[in-house]
Amino acid sequence: MQTPISYFTELTDPRVDRSKEHLMEDIIFITIAAVICGAETWNDIENYGKSKE
Repeated sequence: MQTPISYFTELTDPRVDRSKEHLMEDIIFITIAAVICGAETWNDIENYGKSKE
């Protein structure tokens, strides 16, 4: 059985390598988790991610 994050590792990351601070699959997973927890804006998602560091 695959973990939820493993499904996102197959996605192509269009960002420039030198500007990547976080893995794409981490960003997607945090976004989904934030929305499930009630985030409604990009600022809400950012705040959620920062609160889980």
